[in-house]
Amino acid sequence: MSDKTTNVKVTEVTSPSGAPILALRFSGDITSASKAVVLGTYEGLPKETKRILLDFSKVDYLNSSGIALVIQMLIQASKTDQSIQSFGLTPHFQKVFTMVGITKYTKLHPDEVTACGAFPD
Repeated sequence: MSDKTTNVKVTEVTSPSGAPILALRFSGDITSASKAVVLGTYEGLPKETKRILLDFSKVDYLNSSGIALVIQMLIQASKTDQSIQSFGLTPHFQKVFTMVGITKYTKLHPDEVTACGAFPD
């Protein structure tokens, strides 16, 4: 395991239909120590946010506690009718996310363009 701080950068991108999407771009490690950053960033998004893109392409390490944080965020989003699409996971973590049922809350995409195109209008 490495010991890299979790960082989350929020950027705005646009869907192919022109709708705004807020992207949460994770970098470093996502572990139990990431709770304040991961959930705090999500909870700090404007309440009217309906489309959220999760970018895992710069995540170096993700353990079971980190996956639990992602699940917690996804469950909160589903309760407020937010749509979440994800990309940037390694093949190993795509398999893990599928096995633990995360794909019930977010679809996994090979790249950002495909993920942005998957949001409902």
